Amino acid sequence: MASATQAAVRAIHWYQKNISANTPAKCRYYPTCSNYALEAIERFGILRGGVLAMLRLLRCRPWSRGGIDDVPQRFSLFYRYSWSKAHEEPRLTPLASHTKEMA
Repeated sequence: MASATQAAVRAIHWYQKNISANTPAKCRYYPTCSNYALEAIERFGILRGGVLAMLRLLRCRPWSRGGIDDVPQRFSLFYRYSWSKAHEEPRLTPLASHTKEMA
């Protein structure tokens, strides 16, 4: 299973380097969907992280409000709802470590 995770991470890095870097920024969320997918897969593995990444891609549409949307610390499909036990208060500003990566 580790090789599938590594392959997914390599594919996302390839996308970021070859496709995303050559198109104008359009992302409504922070972190970007590809960074979200990387973090989710690294934190939860290919299956659960992949599900969270797919749900994030489904939320990324022209009429969504966007904003800061972090990968949850504990896996839950419903982490965005206040009644979820995995609910976390959203950050209001990006982390300093993320802003350095983007520069």
